[in-house]
Amino acid sequence: MFGIRAGYSLLQSLTTAAVQPKFPSRRICHVLQTSLSTRNYATTSNFKNKKEEVIASFDHVEAEYKTYKPITPGIRHLKRPINPHLYKGKPVRLLTVPLRRKGGRNSTGRITVRFRGGGHKRRIRVGSMTVVRVEYDPGRSAHIALTAARDPKAEGTAKWKYILAPEGLRAGDVVQSFRRPGGNTEQIDMAEMERRAKDKATTDALAVGILSGKTIKLGNCLPLRLIPTGTVIHCISLNPQGKAILVRSAGTFAQVLHHEEGGRYSHVRLQSGEIRKVLQSCVATVGKVSNAAWHGRSLGKAGRNRWLGWRPRVRGVAMNACDHPHGGGRGKSKSNKHPVSVWGWPTKGKRTRKPGPKGPKNSNKMVLKERPRGKEKRSGASSR
Repeated sequence: MFGIRAGYSLLQSLTTAAVQPKFPSRRICHVLQTSLSTRNYATTSNFKNKKEEVIASFDHVEAEYKTYKPITPGIRHLKRPINPHLYKGKPVRLLTVPLRRKGGRNSTGRITVRFRGGGHKRRIRVGSMTVVRVEYDPGRSAHIALTAARDPKAEGTAKWKYILAPEGLRAGDVVQSFRRPGGNTEQIDMAEMERRAKDKATTDALAVGILSGKTIKLGNCLPLRLIPTGTVIHCISLNPQGKAILVRSAGTFAQVLHHEEGGRYSHVRLQSGEIRKVLQSCVATVGKVSNAAWHGRSLGKAGRNRWLGWRPRVRGVAMNACDHPHGGGRGKSKSNKHPVSVWGWPTKGKRTRKPGPKGPKNSNKMVLKERPRGKEKRSGASSR
């Protein structure tokens, strides 16, 4: 009632204040359209997860998401990160191979990974260089960067390569790898220089410091011995000649804590809070993995999960007794048993893996401190 009166008074004031045109109704509609705010199909919203702990050097990064007007049920709860710097075209065909999926089945055709199958077709991206563009990769949560070799004679796969894009990397930036034969570490005997630098204050000590300062740039890949303590890193290898294994998911990072004096190892704190030893000859990339807002996304409907290759997950109490320990019986009951998995392993907090210092003797010598669990995790011991 009050809304109708307010609208009528607004119309009356507009008609009396303005000069009477040839078509007054059109002018009134135009004034109403310009005065009232309109909502687009997609809007942006600033959302920051309170549980996510952000270190001081990354405080300025705010996660922004795109939400949609709920004209269909499938987009009512849909929420996607906003990445305007991503390339909107297709990837380089030369650097991709088709992904052949097996639907969770092994070589004999039996299901070894449950609830996998279907999904959209994908192609795997394989990959001193210049960043050409940053792209979306459907096979991972982080973004990837297309790089071009600075050598004008390079062709094909020697010229174009994909790397995991760190946070803040943009088109036009220059990244270097000090691991390949053409890198600086092959031209300089770093072990000999460090040995002479430790013996006495020589020009080698200054050279090591200058080289370390020049190479610590976002996106550079170099051995752990050249990375100062406190540096944020990702894409850590556990074999000097192997590929990156640790810290590759979106928004994750590790930190170099200590270099052993006269030793072979460096101490690295991983994303989970675990502290482990890594060979100093192993390489890592400087920076934090991109697309940290990926963890706050919302798919919005079950169909998008099917596009990603996931099938519906069936509860154990809904199965037959021959299919799950919780199955069978009359009604919704698991026969007063402790919760277990389909293979009979205790679940809901029961520890089945005991590596590291708290486990059996010599079970994992590389782990110096396990990740916080239970009360230690809730008390904030994993805060960094």
